[in-house]
Amino acid sequence: MRAYNAITTAFCLGLLCAALPGPARADEWNKKTNVSFSQPVEIPGMVLPAGQYVFKLADSQSNRDIVQVFNKDENHIYKTILAIPDYRLQPADKTVITFEERAAGAPRAVKEWFYPGDNYGEEFVYPRVKKVMVAEASKPAPPAPMAPQPAPATADSAPAQPKPVEVAQASKPAPPPAPAQSAPAPSSKRLPATASSTPLLGLLGLCSLGVAAGLRALSRRVA
Repeated sequence: MRAYNAITTAFCLGLLCAALPGPARADEWNKKTNVSFSQPVEIPGMVLPAGQYVFKLADSQSNRDIVQVFNKDENHIYKTILAIPDYRLQPADKTVITFEERAAGAPRAVKEWFYPGDNYGEEFVYPRVKKVMVAEASKPAPPAPMAPQPAPATADSAPAQPKPVEVAQASKPAPPPAPAQSAPAPSSKRLPATASSTPLLGLLGLCSLGVAAGLRALSRRVA
């Protein structure tokens, strides 16, 4: 009877242990991943200094894209990130973390995280303003304009003489206007004679002939 009870107890304990999730199953559920960074890296909302961290999915049935970032001992959470689903064609047998492009001197930014053996992973989303700033910073600077080169001097060409500068003299005030003079009275001038004296001379000649003829007739009567 005692042996039967011992066997029954051992069997029940075995079933209970089989029902409890082991470390591997827990890691499959929350995708726990130990990561180590040798230099500061950026995640949405903050920059992590170099060190060891733990990436895990939050224990949520409704949303499997909530990523939590812990310290190495998992007693402090740095950030809870709402990621978006990502996909890759070929799964890898180890953790895959990719980074976004950043300007020179800025810390690298975590872009994708894939758990070993998974096609589906998580993509971290950053503000659009920061992406535009990164794109502008990565553009090559336009070439500086070349300064115009002076023409080479020749033996025949003489140095240009400076042109004299004319200095405008101060304008003198205009003299006051002269008083208006009265217009001179029109002078009476005799009009030039336009009639000819030839007819008058002819008339005088006829009168002389008439007088002479009268005197001759008179002298005849007297004689």
